[in-house]
Amino acid sequence: MQQLDVITFGEAMAMFMANQPGSLHQINQFTLELAGAETNVAIGLARLGLRAGWVSKVGNDAFGRFIIERLKNENVNIEQVLIDEQHPTGFQLKSKVLEGDPEVQYFRKGSAASHLQITDFNKAYFQSAKHLHLTGIPLAISEQARAYAKHALSFMKNNGRTVSFDPNLRPSLWASKEEMVEQINAVAFRANYVLPGITEGEILTGYKKPRDIASFYLESGVELVVIKLGEEGAFYKTAFDEGTVPGFKVKEVIDTVGAGDGFAVGVISGLLEKLSIQETVARGNAIGSLAVQSPGDNDGYPTYYQLQKYIEENLQGVK
Repeated sequence: MQQLDVITFGEAMAMFMANQPGSLHQINQFTLELAGAETNVAIGLARLGLRAGWVSKVGNDAFGRFIIERLKNENVNIEQVLIDEQHPTGFQLKSKVLEGDPEVQYFRKGSAASHLQITDFNKAYFQSAKHLHLTGIPLAISEQARAYAKHALSFMKNNGRTVSFDPNLRPSLWASKEEMVEQINAVAFRANYVLPGITEGEILTGYKKPRDIASFYLESGVELVVIKLGEEGAFYKTAFDEGTVPGFKVKEVIDTVGAGDGFAVGVISGLLEKLSIQETVARGNAIGSLAVQSPGDNDGYPTYYQLQKYIEENLQGVK
């Protein structure tokens, strides 16, 4: 079995991107693309030359085959992508915007990925990886997927692997805000690295200041908290250090979807390469800024060479 640097898992969907601006019900031409927070991260890591594996279930349908072929083309390991003969692959519609966040409509209820369960867990595959990246989405899509996520987390921690966690809140998938906060924080407390956005941090902790949000998780044993601040960059804190790393100025924001996943790619890769925290966070900011300058969820993610060149040409105040 191939040795991996990072494993992640979750739900991928076929995405129909509108070819022109306007309300979704008025659009008659779309482009087929791939969507999914965890696939974004796997693709981004693979483009940087890391060995990334993605685990999930897809339906035995055209969308499932599209996802598998796309990930193969991106050099993502898909040995543990299972075919579900009974349940379909989810899909979504995404509007094209000239500024701000796009409109997205999901068709994912009862999808193959939501039926991922503990009996699908492959110990040898997960043991082959150095690091696990989790998001809050598998915790939300079904009880089976939530159990799988918690099992994977426990297995990796018990085997001495590191775990990063992006809350990636999806309130519409939860029965209540209270359940969402309880379940997300239960997982966050057990991760090594937690990567919330500032608004997510406020929802999950009740605090508004980045320092207080970070302290909330550090007091529970988390090693590093990095809080995304949008165009201002990101705030980080450990038990020994803290600071704000400025963001990268962009000429035009085309689409914000995928920026947070790109940020995770930068942070995870930097940590695995043992860069300084400042360099690691700057890398996250760089990939996030590249992501918002492209229309797709992950087509702005760079290769390693492109990333280094972009940082050298645009770095602001980070040595």
